[in-house]
Parts: sequence; C-alpha cells; structure tokens
Amino acid sequence: MVDIKSVFKSYNKKPVIEDVSLKIPKGKITSFIGPNGAGKSTLISMVSRLIAKDAGMITIDGKDISKEDDKKLAKKISILKQSNSMNVKLTVRELISFGRFPYSQGNLTKKDWEKVDKAIDYMELNDIQHKYLDELSGGQRQRSFIGMVLAQDTEYILLDEPLNNLDMRHSVQIMKTLRRLVDELGKTVVIVIHDINFASCYSDEIVALKDGKIVKQGPTCDVIDQCVLKEIYDMDIEIKEIEDQRICVYF
Repeated sequence: MVDIKSVFKSYNKKPVIEDVSLKIPKGKITSFIGPNGAGKSTLISMVSRLIAKDAGMITIDGKDISKEDDKKLAKKISILKQSNSMNVKLTVRELISFGRFPYSQGNLTKKDWEKVDKAIDYMELNDIQHKYLDELSGGQRQRSFIGMVLAQDTEYILLDEPLNNLDMRHSVQIMKTLRRLVDELGKTVVIVIHDINFASCYSDEIVALKDGKIVKQGPTCDVIDQCVLKEIYDMDIEIKEIEDQRICVYF
C-alpha cells in the first residue's frame, strides 16, 4: 500500500499540493482526476520520488521512500511521465529493454529478454519492434514507452496521462491491458487521467483533486457522482447508467 501523510509541495512559494493524505490500496487501479493545475502530476511524481516533497511522509509497504535505495525503489515502483522524448536513435525493442536496467545494469540476461518479449506482446508491438522511434506515430511511441514500464516488472506502476496521443482503439487497448495487469498479475496501477469515462469504467478507486487538495476519494461509484463532479469541474455533468457503468455526458 502507498500511504501519503500530510504532504505539501510549493513552487516559487505558490502551493501546488496542500496537506494531502490518502492511502492507495494494493492490487487495484487508482485514478487521479481533476482539472488542469489540480496537482495530480505533482502528487504522482512525489510518490515515485521524481520530485521531492516539502513536508509530510510517503511510505510504500511501510517503508519511507525518502530512505530507500535507488536500485531497490526502481524494482518496486515504475513511472511513465507525461512527456517522453529521446534524441538517440533507438528501436522499439531497444527502448523497452531499458526497463530492465534496474536488474541488469545494461547487461541483459535471458530472463531480461523474456520480460522484454512479454511486454512487447502485451502492448501488441511485435510488428514494429525493430522500427526506430522517429519512424512511429505519436500513439505508437506512447505504447512503446508504456511497454518499457511494463518490462520493468514492478509491483507498483504509475502512469501520468498514459492515453496521450492515442486514438480510441489504442486508448481502450491500454486500459484493458492495465486492467489485466491488476486482475491477472496482481499489480498496483496508479493513473493520472483526464477522461473521466475511462476512469469510471476501469478504476477501482478514484482520487479527485482540485487546487492542490483532495475533494473526494473512494470507490468509483462514490466519486462519479453529479454533485462531486460539479464541485471538481464547476460544470453540470449528467451521468447515465449503461451496462452497469456510469458514463458522464458533458458535451
């Protein structure tokens, strides 16, 4: 479990995260939703230790992440940032193999390559695995970066806007893949996501943020609620029940 206790973060004396406390359960998909500037990406980056918190404590399975060894932490938790770019000439397969660095330090074993192949299969990248990243569409590159995270084979997977640059088909594919990682492999997945309908249909838990504070957290059915969404987004959002899923209509 990820336990966040009274965490604060400011940039240039402007608060971005203010006294946030929450518990992220193991073996589930937890989605962070909220308007731009709510602090979603900042919070997920602090959990992964990409950026330092100003105050508070974050523990993973009872261990303070600020005291964890870098190599040990990289085997426990992986993150895909919102923007990813590489200037070096790499194939899809080479990029995905970088996910094994915490284990192999660049000298991949047979087991490492098996993990790479499994990630390629999961992301349906077999046909383009030998193509260079600069030859791919934005969506293909995004799927390749997610494949790299999957190859890292951590218990906790953090994804900041994983549906960026993806069309509808591949967005659904990614969300179904994440659901499989949780249901079949017992992974814990945390997502920053803008599409509240994907959050509604695929999440076990949702954390709604606004202005650096938590507005609501809990099971999906508690957060995908007209009054809660009105408070978060300052707009009326109708909710329809379709095949036991709550679909938000806001167009």
